[in-house]
This record gives sequence, C-alpha cells and structure tokens, in this order.
Amino acid sequence: MIRPLSFPRRPFIAGLLLGLLACGSDAAGPVSPPPQPIQVERMDGLVGFEAALDSLRVELRIPAMGAAIVHDGEIAWSRGFGYADAEAEVPATATTSFHLASLTKTFAATIIMQLVEQGLVDLEDPVSEYGIELPSSGTIRVRHLLTHTSEGVPGSAYRYNGSRFGQLDRVIEGATGQTFGALLVERILEPLGFRNTAPNVQDLVAFALTGMDRDAFMANMAKPYELQGSGVFPAQYPGHFGTAAGLIASADDMAAYSIAIDEGRFLAPETWELVFTPAISNDGETLPYGLGWFIHMHQGLELQWHYGLWNANSSLIVRAPERGLAFVVLTNTSMLSAAYNLGIDSNVLRSDVARLFVDSFVTGNDPLPAQP
Repeated sequence: MIRPLSFPRRPFIAGLLLGLLACGSDAAGPVSPPPQPIQVERMDGLVGFEAALDSLRVELRIPAMGAAIVHDGEIAWSRGFGYADAEAEVPATATTSFHLASLTKTFAATIIMQLVEQGLVDLEDPVSEYGIELPSSGTIRVRHLLTHTSEGVPGSAYRYNGSRFGQLDRVIEGATGQTFGALLVERILEPLGFRNTAPNVQDLVAFALTGMDRDAFMANMAKPYELQGSGVFPAQYPGHFGTAAGLIASADDMAAYSIAIDEGRFLAPETWELVFTPAISNDGETLPYGLGWFIHMHQGLELQWHYGLWNANSSLIVRAPERGLAFVVLTNTSMLSAAYNLGIDSNVLRSDVARLFVDSFVTGNDPLPAQP
C-alpha cells in the first residue's frame, strides 16, 4: 500500500546554487523569462505509486518527468508524466530524452575501468602522467578523481567535485588517443542499440559520433525549464559534454543500461564488485562513494545510486541489486536534485522521490505499478 507522503517546503534556490557549485561545470547564461510562467499540473486518472510520484513532480515544479522501474532483469514499468513541451502540450513519455547531468559519471567510470582491465590505465597512476596538474598537498591518482577524494591530502576525505572528476577526459585520451565520447558510443551505446541516448546535441563533434539525425533526436528531447522566483519559465540547457556531465538519455534507455550492469556486461564480475565498493579514506573511514557511484546502506540493503543536477535538468538512478530492482527518474528542471543537496549529504533518502520508491518496493512489499 502506498504510504502517505509529506511535501516539505525546501530551500530550492539555495540547494540549486550549492548543487551547481558541486557539479563544477560551465553554466549557461541567464535567459529572459516570458511574460507568463507555465503551469505545472497533476495528471488525471493516476492512482497509487503513479499518483504519489506525479504529486511530487508537481510539488517540485517539474514540467516533465520520465520514469522507469527494473525488476528481475526486465523493465517492469515505465511512463512519462507532464509535458515535455509545456507550451505545445506535448506529453512526456518513457522514451523522451532528457539531459542526465552527473549520471554521465557512471558511464565514464565504466569506460575507465575497461581501460584498467586492458592494462592501459592503473587506478594508482599519478594524474600528472596524463598532463593533469591540480592543487594538492600530495600525489593525486586516478583513483582519487574517480572517488572524489582528490582535494586536500589525496585520499583523506570525500568532497564531491564534478570539475575534478571531469579531468578523467584527459586520462582516457592520454591512455587511448580517443575521446570519451568515441569510446562511449563504441563500447556502450551502440552495443545496447540505444536510439534515444547520445552526447550533448550542442557538442556537434561528439553527437556526430552516433551517426543519428540531430534534428530528429532534438525533436524527441524534453524542453528545458527552470524555477525563477515563484514561476517556472523556459530556460537553456548546458552545452558541455564530458566524463562529468552532458549525456542525454531516455528513462527506458537508462533502465536498459541498469539491466546491462545486472547482466555483468562491459566489465568482469570482480571489476563490477570494485566499482560498487565504497572508497576507504587514508584513516580507514568508509566513504559514501565507490568508482563513479554513490553507495548507501539502508536496513541492511545496499543502494547503488547517483543523482544529476545542472541547468534546467536533474536526474536520479537508484539500484537495489539484492532485490533485483532499479528506479530511474529524469526531469527537465533542476528541482529533482536541487531541493535535497544530495551530493553534499550523500544520502539518497533525503529525496522524497527516492524514498517513495525504496519504502514502497525495496523495503516494502507494495505491488509494482502496471504498465500504462
């Protein structure tokens, strides 16, 4: 049975600014708002989990949402909520493409670990070997960039820093002579047959690697919106693409990506185990981040998760492998993540959306929603 939800008012703008600073990526400039804000309204006819999720969407002022649940190796449920284009009233679907922001990091970690398996990269390599020079009181290694432990004394503490993680672009290019985008398309996107996932459409060189029609791809994308004062207005997406952020995908494709991980594709079993093992600080403290993924223990169950947050987009993936479950939510404002400071607190259950899924299906016994 779906549990009653509370919708606490949160410091949206403060959370947004902190999240954008944590992401560390280039921000798009301000846009002039239209005369009237768009309306974010609940969808009719929804019940149970779907109704609760849509209520959270409205509370967070999100125009469009794509969501999916994986159960035992299959996409058990997926659908869209709201409008991908609010002005034209184009409904969002599970195949609508959204910016992923930092969910891109999970793909980058997979590529890096493939290079580790090939012997082209070692996690203990000093990043200076790849021409990366960062302020430090010690030797920064590839492992430190992957685990957000490169600041201060390397390995001493976790500090989420998307800008430093993004230096892994140079590690990949230095080790292979190829870009992250090229290896991503060749090794993950094409093998999975994704047609709604691609590098940022504003990065013409990276997007061209997919061989897809750019105009057709853009027509399937959710339009960007952002909260300004008390209204939701059209905005601009960021133009960057790299290991830290910039991939675009649909909820169905992200669910299929999670299934591929469960199937042990792309990496050897022992490498996947390493990816999902929390980092240990120099003093022996267990940290909240593995290799490109957050790790959170809840009631004896491991939650593997990541959030995304950037201009006019935010996203969330929560995996509970011991239950054979995964949950993907993609949106076209920053509010899914900006409201909760997830990267700072590193607690996925601060998110009402994540908690709805976990309480209902991971630790609860509610029936999964039926396909619409």
